[in-house]
Amino acid sequence: MRAYTFPLLALVALSGCGSNESSADETTATTPAAEVSPPPAVEPTLGENETDIPEALRGRWGMVPADCEPGRDDAKGLLTISNTELRFYESVGKLEGIEEFDPSRIRASFSFTGEGQEWNRDVVLDAQDQGKTLIRREYGEDAEPGPFRYTKCA
Repeated sequence: MRAYTFPLLALVALSGCGSNESSADETTATTPAAEVSPPPAVEPTLGENETDIPEALRGRWGMVPADCEPGRDDAKGLLTISNTELRFYESVGKLEGIEEFDPSRIRASFSFTGEGQEWNRDVVLDAQDQGKTLIRREYGEDAEPGPFRYTKCA
């Protein structure tokens, strides 16, 4: 009898170790997987794209307070910026392409005309002091030494 007891005990012990598919399914079904949400999308700035001069840089800027006075014909330090143009006292720069873009700063190439001449220039425009100050820097052949500091006209 002893010879049969050992194999019988082994069979009983092994029968408890077998896999039970229904219990595995129940465990999986009752434990939901943790949901992973995607990172939030960055909202584009309304009305701006990387082919226009940013809104924060647009408007009238003066090197001295007198440049901002309306109707002055001698406002030589006045810079008027639109979405595609820089307009100075005697020259206009048309936007050709933007190399670096930020809502308050760009580095871009412009083609200028003025006083019977044409030239190309890389320009950095950087709004500072919560948009009250504009810093302009020029790069390229015959670039004006800078930086040039402007104040936003009211």
